[in-house]
Amino acid sequence: MEQDQLQHSPEQNIFDDFTPQLVQAGSGKRLANYIIDLVSFYVFMYLVSYLLVEMSYDLAVIIYGSGHEIMGRLIVLLFYGMYMGLIEAVFKGRSFGKLITGTMAVNEDGSRINGQTALLRGLCRAVPFNALSALGSPCYPWHDKWNKTYVVNYVRSDQP
Repeated sequence: MEQDQLQHSPEQNIFDDFTPQLVQAGSGKRLANYIIDLVSFYVFMYLVSYLLVEMSYDLAVIIYGSGHEIMGRLIVLLFYGMYMGLIEAVFKGRSFGKLITGTMAVNEDGSRINGQTALLRGLCRAVPFNALSALGSPCYPWHDKWNKTYVVNYVRSDQP
């Protein structure tokens, strides 16, 4: 029976075998993260919008229709925050952009962020002008300041 049990290999735990370098990611990587994540969000919203129109045309008109532009934009901004929070919670501090650029979000002490922190970081992104708060060097936007997190580089544990 013991021989039939599966052994855990490093490939099965791809999200657990990374060690963060406590070096804050540069502005260029943060901008790349933002652009990649924004594109992935728009793809996601396109699919959601398609399903929404198929299910309830009236609700789609409220969100996207004329006369409701401000409410629609606020709803989309809230969806963006929830989307980013869920992605970072599932991937343990990494979004699609962070996976591609080799960065991850960590707490101030270098430990992994938990699901609650990831969701709060995501909702803080829904604050208007949050993206502008990332301007400057070093890059430290509001969603990091308010949640006491940093975006740092990471390397595989098996690399020197």
